Amino acid sequence: MKRIEVKLALPVVAPLLDVVRELADGLGRAPAGLAQPPDQDPEFKAAWVDELVRGQAEEVKTLLALFGDEFFADGVVAFDEENAEPVVRACAAVRLRLRELFLNSLGDDLLESGDVEPSRLEEPVRRAFFCYLFLATVQELVIQHLDGGILGN
Repeated sequence: MKRIEVKLALPVVAPLLDVVRELADGLGRAPAGLAQPPDQDPEFKAAWVDELVRGQAEEVKTLLALFGDEFFADGVVAFDEENAEPVVRACAAVRLRLRELFLNSLGDDLLESGDVEPSRLEEPVRRAFFCYLFLATVQELVIQHLDGGILGN
């Protein structure tokens, strides 16, 4: 089984994890982004949204579980083939929620390029922006090193 371990700076990552934790409860109640099912009857839509929210909540739990006591003891987080897909999806959900709540004024081009002057951002937006970048980096790491489709396995 493929596995990568990444050593992270606790003083940098801990406040970013706080941002994720703050959003986790809301992600267990409503889908991130503007996800809408195709035009269907109300029962189908309700079931679709419930399923999406349940999965989203579980994936965020999986992500946060990687940053438990062991992480805070040694600063190492491990990604493997079992947690890769839920972690990538959880990062995507949190990033969408960050965009909805804090980063919508920055625009997609600035967010994706990272070409933002953090010192010009208000504190909540700055924290959200750094969390957004951190989660993007986690997604890239996992996809680059663990996604068999990309690696051709």
